Amino acid sequence: MEYRFLGRTGLRVSRLCFGTLAIGPLQADLPLAAGEGLLEEAVARGVNFFDTAESYGTYSYLAALVRRMQTPPVLATKTYAHTREGARRSLDRALTELGVSWVDLFLLHEQESAATLEGHRPALEYLAEQRDEGRVKAIGVSAHAVAAVEAAATHPLIDVIHPLINRAGLGIRGGDLPAMLRAVESAHGEGKGIYAMKALGGGLLREEAPAALAYVAALPGVDAVAVGMRDVAELEANLAILAGEEIPAASSCRLASIPRRVRVEEDCAGCGRCVEACPQGALELLEGKPVADPAACILCGYCGAACPHFCIRVV
Repeated sequence: MEYRFLGRTGLRVSRLCFGTLAIGPLQADLPLAAGEGLLEEAVARGVNFFDTAESYGTYSYLAALVRRMQTPPVLATKTYAHTREGARRSLDRALTELGVSWVDLFLLHEQESAATLEGHRPALEYLAEQRDEGRVKAIGVSAHAVAAVEAAATHPLIDVIHPLINRAGLGIRGGDLPAMLRAVESAHGEGKGIYAMKALGGGLLREEAPAALAYVAALPGVDAVAVGMRDVAELEANLAILAGEEIPAASSCRLASIPRRVRVEEDCAGCGRCVEACPQGALELLEGKPVADPAACILCGYCGAACPHFCIRVV
């Protein structure tokens, strides 16, 4: 496994970051033992960087992993909080539920622009104070939007950016792939750590996974790539791709047999909260039920996080 420092944070991370959204209740909903086992397998193969978020519901998997490790992994989590009090609650919850004394990387989730960042300044300032106190090692933002990456590139409080990048430009908001690449290059030049998301377009680029993942990993300034993984076959495949090796035949066959889709349960009330929450504008209500546009949906699972009754998720 290759490791790099995440910008100027001093955090040394594996090039493959394990995205835990995929194992949690918004997607695969793995039993705790199965999820923990998969994370342990990733550690055994050299992965030391794990990404989660308050909304993913995966803290319990990581807490189980942390309890078993002598050297703790690098953990990144995210919050939608925009106030000091909201950020305090989110940090306290993360520390408690992860069972750690500090969080390596705490991000503001889904920032959109300089204006959005300014609106979250109270939360950012609180996290910066906690960084000084040692309860957070680094702070940053996640973003699907070019404008947010541009704004974060020169923001004095931000250490790390988690941008959406894939070679097809799927899901990029407020610009195209070249614009996102320029923003990321600028941010890297400012010393920001960069770990990319959605290299496989939420699974839509799975048939071209080797080329798609290798493309993002090779981009100048990308320190690590976060990929959601549900089983050992996906883990093996992604590790092989990043190492420039051929995907094991058994893993390749397994991956080819797994379709991905948005599933809506029969008891969905049609409240429309999932439609409002979709960052891609890929959902609409038809005859009282949400329907995903396959050309726009990147299978991120954020619709499920917004549903008050867990009636929609990626499976």
